[in-house]
Amino acid sequence: MAHALSSFHMLRLYFFIPLMCLVKADTDETCTAFTKLSLHSAVVGTELNVKLMLFTRKNMACAQAINSTAFGNLNVTKKTTFLIHGFRLTGSPPVWMGDLVEGLLLVDDMNVVVVDWNRGATNVMYNHASSKTRKVAEVLKEFIDQMLANGASLDNIYMVGVSLGAHVSGFVGEMYDGQLGRITGLDPAGPLFNGKPPQDRLDPGDAQFVDVIHSDTDALGYKEPLGNIDFYPNGGLDQPGCPQTIFGGMQYFKCDHQRSVYLYLSSLRENCAITAYPCESYRDYRNGKCISCGTPQKVPCPLLGYYADNWKDYVREKDPPMTKAFFDTAEEKPYCIYHYFVDIITWNKNVRRGSITIKLRDKDGNITESKIDHEPATFQKYHQVSLLARFNQDLDKVATISLVFSTGTVIGPKYKLRILRMKLRSLVHPERPQLCRYDLVLMENVETIFQPILCPKLQM
Repeated sequence: MAHALSSFHMLRLYFFIPLMCLVKADTDETCTAFTKLSLHSAVVGTELNVKLMLFTRKNMACAQAINSTAFGNLNVTKKTTFLIHGFRLTGSPPVWMGDLVEGLLLVDDMNVVVVDWNRGATNVMYNHASSKTRKVAEVLKEFIDQMLANGASLDNIYMVGVSLGAHVSGFVGEMYDGQLGRITGLDPAGPLFNGKPPQDRLDPGDAQFVDVIHSDTDALGYKEPLGNIDFYPNGGLDQPGCPQTIFGGMQYFKCDHQRSVYLYLSSLRENCAITAYPCESYRDYRNGKCISCGTPQKVPCPLLGYYADNWKDYVREKDPPMTKAFFDTAEEKPYCIYHYFVDIITWNKNVRRGSITIKLRDKDGNITESKIDHEPATFQKYHQVSLLARFNQDLDKVATISLVFSTGTVIGPKYKLRILRMKLRSLVHPERPQLCRYDLVLMENVETIFQPILCPKLQM
């Protein structure tokens, strides 16, 4: 295993030569670089100039400049993914672009075309940049027309648009009457697009499959659904690990917005498939009301990111074909959260309301914790309460479990929660044995540690 990981890291190191550098290719051609501008350019404004940069597995570390009359290494019989950035306040190249190119080429033998419209996107006036989006789409249509004339198929065209780039993708898709293979919108821009009709923004009819990640719906991103499936990490609002105050500097303004890109990147590069759950609201998801997908049901749970289109066959059966899906993430890469249900039946005479903190420990001493306190749970005598627990680690074999019950009151009497049965079941791995414990008494705010036993197989 260590040797395999070492080989993988060596492979990544080999390909991680800065993708935008001016180096020499095997053909002795100069590599083209992403346009780098300054804050001065943003203040005075820039005129639109769209540059297309091609990467393939033949030239992973050296971009070729291509256009509608010169395709370079582009193979029209393969999948072609266009990466389209958004508004550039300071003129700097997107910090994530090289990683995104590398990640796509490592998972699939395709053409990756970086759409560099930095001259046009760079401006301190956001509305000046947004007004250029249709013109960018027209340039892309001219290029794709030539691809089609040379034997390409619209089915093999995939567009990944970030912020304003998501709407550029939508405009291109509209020009082809929604026949593009797929569009992924990464936190599509909200300002100047919110409330606009479908023809003036990205919408589900712009491609055969449209998936969208909304990570900053209360600021820079678009709040309402725009695709066949719309993913809302952490409800689409504040992302864990991002600064909560202005003292976080520029990250305070852009971290939530950019998180959509890094979540997508995680689907390409990490050993972590982020599962989402179709649901009407984030609150319903957190309350465990939307865990109807996956085994043993026939409908799979949708996956976030590159492999989201595995779900498109189910989407096509729906009318209208639009679904919202919610999930939570960790603060850091690879962002995965592992979901479990904690089923509790109590036998208190009186109703108890409060939160539960559950901690799991395996035989190697690894510990992971979930605090289920987004809203108080109501425990009634002989009624089962199913709580959705979210852990940062996935422990295969749990040795001990601990529970803490709290009503949240600082003063006043301390309560007991009398548990008739507790059951722990994995949603990510439903085939794993379910773990039980019987006849527990939890003293408020006191950690109770115990060894679980296997639940009887007849229990559901």
